Amino acid sequence: MAGHSKWANIQHRKGKQDAARSKMFSKLAKEITVSAKMGDPDPEKNPRLRLAVKAAKAQSMPKDVIERAIKKSMGGDAADYTEIRYEGYGVNGIAIIVEAMTDNLNRTASNVRSYFTKCGGNLGQTGSVSHSFDRVGEVSFKPEAGDGDTVMMAALDAGANDVESDEEGHWVYCDADALSDVTEALEKALGESEEAKLIWKPQSRTEVDLETAQKLMKLIDLLEEDDDVQAVTHNFDVPDEVAAAL
Repeated sequence: MAGHSKWANIQHRKGKQDAARSKMFSKLAKEITVSAKMGDPDPEKNPRLRLAVKAAKAQSMPKDVIERAIKKSMGGDAADYTEIRYEGYGVNGIAIIVEAMTDNLNRTASNVRSYFTKCGGNLGQTGSVSHSFDRVGEVSFKPEAGDGDTVMMAALDAGANDVESDEEGHWVYCDADALSDVTEALEKALGESEEAKLIWKPQSRTEVDLETAQKLMKLIDLLEEDDDVQAVTHNFDVPDEVAAAL
């Protein structure tokens, strides 16, 4: 059992406070529509859609907005989106993975490349940094779910591989293709989870200084503000003293 990245917690809180709700809801709705279009419009029969709806509810997206996004998938006016992954390096060789969903590949590629260049980084080929990450499922719980030992036992019983716990909560990791089953088993044992999603988990993290952190934050903010970008993952961590300065 290891401590979850404190910088991940800082980012999470920052995102909750600063992100424009309309932009956030738009990205969540896009994932719901695409998930429903690719599979069954019933979340109970479509694991990806079920996770998308759960993520939307975690961000307090209204029920009627969720239902409209699902219905949109059944109409002929739903845009055809392509899912694509970009990989590159920020300053000081920090690895960054960008997951996007777009109806215009040229526009998205041009934008993402410009963000990297503007912030002193460079976009690489697919596979250039993902070898430093593992594709896994992540299920998060609030501290109230139990102490570390309780969550660890429930995770092992559910078929998970690892747990990270600290004062902010618990994060359970499992094989990507087992996320739906592990989430269901965990929620039976611990109650409702905060979030369940597929992530790129860095195999190791690199601590950065204040100047590097500021440049990386600028790049990540630019990427996350882009309407086509669904998620940004990196492998840097910020020491407490640097986080305080930020």
